[in-house]
Amino acid sequence: MNDDSYSEIADAQLDELEAGTDPDFCNAVLEPCELIFRLPLAAQSRSSAIMTAQGIRFRTPVDGHDPYDPYKVFWSSEGPRIEAVFPHP
Repeated sequence: MNDDSYSEIADAQLDELEAGTDPDFCNAVLEPCELIFRLPLAAQSRSSAIMTAQGIRFRTPVDGHDPYDPYKVFWSSEGPRIEAVFPHP
């Protein structure tokens, strides 16, 4: 991966998760990120898409941990690049 694989926002969010007290949550978030980089077409097929001012962004769920199910990984197919991670319906 190159330095453009994560936006500044996503990089800060993931750093905060790594420094947090819940390694299961951090791992749950990293799983879709790994899928996005390894198999972007597979990740895209399990994502919804939204239109932003910056273009289409995919929204991939963080699965497997009930308290975190509302969390989504937002990403763009250019690269691909992780844009943000936060709770979203």
